[in-house]
Formats: sequence, structure tokens, C-alpha cells
Amino acid sequence: METMNSTEKANQGKKEAQLPISGFEIDRHTAIVIVDPQNDFLSPEGVAWGAVGQSVMENNTVDNIESLFRLGAENGIHVFISPHYYYKHDHGWQFEGTLEKLMHNINMFDRGDQLNVDGFEGSGADWLPAYKPYIMDEEKVTICGPHKVFGPENNDLVLQLRKQKIDKVILGGMSGNLCVESHMRELLECGFEIAVIGDATASAKLPNLDGDQAAQTNYVMMASVVYTTSQLEEVLESRKTLAEE
Repeated sequence: METMNSTEKANQGKKEAQLPISGFEIDRHTAIVIVDPQNDFLSPEGVAWGAVGQSVMENNTVDNIESLFRLGAENGIHVFISPHYYYKHDHGWQFEGTLEKLMHNINMFDRGDQLNVDGFEGSGADWLPAYKPYIMDEEKVTICGPHKVFGPENNDLVLQLRKQKIDKVILGGMSGNLCVESHMRELLECGFEIAVIGDATASAKLPNLDGDQAAQTNYVMMASVVYTTSQLEEVLESRKTLAEE
């Protein structure tokens, strides 16, 4: 019997609990949003790999995020990136929550300042090399300002989406129970319809603390739909076939 991944297990739980199905129709007002597709989360050399690496490998997250970029390019769906950067002045904060403090302690996502990209190439704040050919296509990808804690309340993601007349978001990225879930919650509060690609996320898995399970549970309880990457590809292929008929 084929083993279900954590996204499939959460969807099975939703089905068994007889929770209602909302539906999600992909149209010209739909965008893909990818949170933190950066080395510190997704590279074995990244400073957070010890916490998130197991989940990244279990979910095949690196390849699945790349598939989101590819599917956006192939289907004319604009991609928005909400990155995470910390500048030198951010290390002067007088208080932080638990994971904020950890990220500062390990110099996660560090850059010099807003205008300084010295040392950015190949750093923990940089994109995974496999994603760069997609990200550098400015006609298909918009890089928003950095979010500073977990959600997009303090960057321009919502503004950029609204200016492109986007009201539906296909969401993936890192890390699942922190930044991705926070983006989901805020975008829902702002009136967007949300589809989460559960296996295009991953979360910290620590003793007695399974962030991936927590995230997948909340995705299926809050988003309109939660797809695996392969399910999204099937939906987009069906949409393409219908358009050709």
C-alpha cells in the first residue's frame, strides 16, 4: 500500500470529519505566492536545515516549489515571492518571540541593509540556484518587500496582488506552520480565496513538536482547498484541455 504524505493524510482527516468542501476555481485573477524560497530553509547548508530538513525531504519540498514556478510559467499564472530578510538594524530589536529570537541568534536571512546586496549571492538569504531562472523573469515573477516576522502585514504583498487585480492565491513555500500559515491567515482576512499546496511546504520537526502536522491540519481547516503538487498539475492540465475544446 502506498504511503500517504502529510498533505494527503490531512485531506483524509478532513474527509473523515465530513468537513465541507469550498471549491477553488483557477482563473485570470489567480496568482501563485511563494514564501521564503531561500537557502537558509531549503539548502542542506542552510542554518535552519537541522530543524526543517526532515520535513523538506519527506514532502519533496524543494522539487515541489520548483514545480510551482514551472507551472506558473507554463500556465500564465503570475508568481509573487514574499521573502524574509533581516538587516543589521533588525538585530537591534528590544524583544522577540521564540522563533524570531532563534532566527536572529543564528543570523538567518541576514543582509547588510536595504540598499546593500554585497555578499547576497549564495548566502542563506539568497534563492536556491534551481529557482533563479524563474525568479529572474521579471515579467512572470514579482519579488515583494521582505516580511519581518511571519506574515505579510508589514510588506507590500497584498498591495502588489491587489494592483494586479488578484483575488485568489495558490500558496506554498517555507516554513509551513510559521510564515506560510501566517500568510494564509492574513490573506484570508484580506478577502482572498486561498488554495495551499501542502507538499510545497515543510516545517520544523523537533522532539514532541511536529510543525508539519500542525500546519497541514490548519491548512485543511482554513483554506478553500489543499492540493498536493501533483493534484495542482492535474487541475491545471484539465483547465488547459477544457480551454482547447
